[in-house]
Order: sequence, then C-alpha cells, then structure tokens
Amino acid sequence: MSHAGAKRSTRILTDILFIAAAVSAYFLIKYAMRRFDPEADQKEENRKRSSAILRRLDNADVDAGTKRDVKRAELVLNPYEQTIAMEVVAPEDIQVSFEDIGGLGDIIEELKESVIYPLTVPHLFSDHSSLLSAPKGVLLYGPPGCGKTMLAKALAHESGACFINLHISTLTEKWYGDSNKLVAALFSLARKLEPSIIFIDEIDAVLRSRSSSDHEASTMVKAEFMTHWDGLLSTVDQRPPRIVVLGATNRIQDIDEAILRRLPKRFAVSLPNSEQRKRILKIILKDTKLDTTGRFDLDELVKRTAGMSGSDMKETCRDAAMIPIREYIKEKKAKGEELLSVKPDEVRGVRNDDFFRRKQGLSYSSLPDRSVESLVLN
Repeated sequence: MSHAGAKRSTRILTDILFIAAAVSAYFLIKYAMRRFDPEADQKEENRKRSSAILRRLDNADVDAGTKRDVKRAELVLNPYEQTIAMEVVAPEDIQVSFEDIGGLGDIIEELKESVIYPLTVPHLFSDHSSLLSAPKGVLLYGPPGCGKTMLAKALAHESGACFINLHISTLTEKWYGDSNKLVAALFSLARKLEPSIIFIDEIDAVLRSRSSSDHEASTMVKAEFMTHWDGLLSTVDQRPPRIVVLGATNRIQDIDEAILRRLPKRFAVSLPNSEQRKRILKIILKDTKLDTTGRFDLDELVKRTAGMSGSDMKETCRDAAMIPIREYIKEKKAKGEELLSVKPDEVRGVRNDDFFRRKQGLSYSSLPDRSVESLVLN
C-alpha cells in the first residue's frame, strides 16, 4: 500500500515538474522573442497610444450622449489595427466647421445630403431606398490651396464620424506583406469604429495609375486596397456599412481608373470667384483690426486678389496684418520705450495699401508669375 502511494506521489511530482517546465519554457521563449524583436518597444507604444485614443472616443460619445452596444475601449485590436488606430482623430478634436469655410456653399450642401445624413441618420434613407446609402467613395479635386483638406476635416467634424487621417507612410512597411495587412487592418478598424471616414490626402501618390514598371509591393497594396474597398458593399446584419473613403488631390489625371470608379461622388474645388473671395476674406479678417477712416475697402481687395486661392489669400492677409505691428514696434524703439508696455489700441488698423507690400518670398501657388507681378505693382 505504501509502495503504491509512493508511486502515485512520484507521478504527481513528475506532472508538476513537467507543467512547471512547460510554463517556464513558454515565458522564456516569450521573453526571448520580445527581447530580440527590434519592434517590440514600438508595438508596446502603439498598444498604449491606441488604447488612449479609443478611450478618448468613448469620452466623446459620453459628452455627445451617444450610446453603443460595445465601448470602443473594450475592442480587441491586433497589432496592425493598433498601428492604424494612431491615425484616428475624434470629431470633437477637429477645430474646423463648415462655418470656417467660405465660398463652397453648394459643395457643402451636397456633401450634407450625400454623406453626412446617410452616415448620421441611415434609417431615414435606407427605409426609403437602398440606393440612398452613403457613397463608398468621395473625391475632392482642384488646384492646391483651395480648401480640399479643410473641407474634409469639416465634413468629419460635422458628421460626428471617426476621422482616420491616413498617411501614406503608415502603409509603407519594410517587411514583405505587412503593407497588405495594414490595408486590411484599415478597413477592419473602420468597421469597428463606424461611422468612419477614411481620409487620404494626395490620394494620387498612393493609388496612382498602374503600369508595368510598378514595383510588385506597390501593385499588391493597390489590389488589396481595392479588394477591401469593394467589400464595403457587402452587408452585415442586413445593414450597409457606414464607412466613406474620402480622397483629395490636385492631380486627378494620375489616379488609377479603377480607383476613380470607386469614387462616384466627385467635387471640383476650383479657384474662388469674386463673390466667393469676398466671403473668404470676411472669414479670414473677422478677428483683425481694420482701418475705420476709409482706407480699407473690401471690394477693392476682392478685385486685387483675383486668381488667388484661399490659402494664398490667407497668407496675403497675414503679411498685411503684420505691417501695422511692424510700424508700431519701430515707433516704440525710436522712442526708446520697452515693448512690454504695448497697448493694442495704439496699433492702427489694416489698410488696403498694406497688402502686397512684401516683394520677397512671394509664393502664390495658383498664380502665374505675371499675375503675381501685377498684384505686387498694384
């Protein structure tokens, strides 16, 4: 009897030692893989930052009174989704609204009807017709500096959708096949966080026309992107996904035709006309002290900014607003007074002759050299 008990005890001890050895080996191998993985620290940092972003989205939902079946902080993300999650921006963190954009009223109204309403109140459209769901792709194209990126940010802010501001470098990985996995993670994460807007600025750089000279990895990324993009048409739980791919470019001719087919909604954001320039200037100068003695004429300024983009006008107004400050500083220095005693009321308002006075460093992206010269001479 004692011999059987000793044998049983030996067997139990052997099992315990075997389990202990297996557990030790598991943690030893895990430590070794972590120790020799060159990207271990980066992956851990991605995990922490992505978790913080998801908690930020949950806090935004609480502030907005939005209820979800599963909190975003409780979502389980793989390492590739964690990398993409660092590109997510909460709608409340975007400090741009449609009111900050001048001269694009027609485009804004159409974006509201075709994108914002189907994303925010999908049942209103889906109950009427399945054709009225949000488009799977929207393209903003036109000259640089005309407000395409600003319009995209305002669209995400107004719609309340998660804004995935995808940078091209995010999809570029040194390991073969990782870029494809990141593309897959992009769409899977967008599905988990919906409603979502995937924004790709300068979309022509990553999804340009394919050719026989393309690198194999680049071709695979484009094919993977289009495959998952087409997957947005499939439904889960009998409802269409609330995901929109939003692209911006000033070289629409370089985008692959297959990509353009997946961007059915296209909006040309062109150079502003006189009425649009007037609205843009009013927005830019709304917080600027203007001359009240009749030496500032908005209509004249509208004429002088013909052919300029919104970005060019903002830089021009910035230069003009600096002229009174520069004169005030010179006056103070001439009197030997310290600048610590600056009184804003003593600074004069901006006048029309303050514009186009800086002849060095002019860089108006949308103007030919002759136009810039004529504006400076005026």
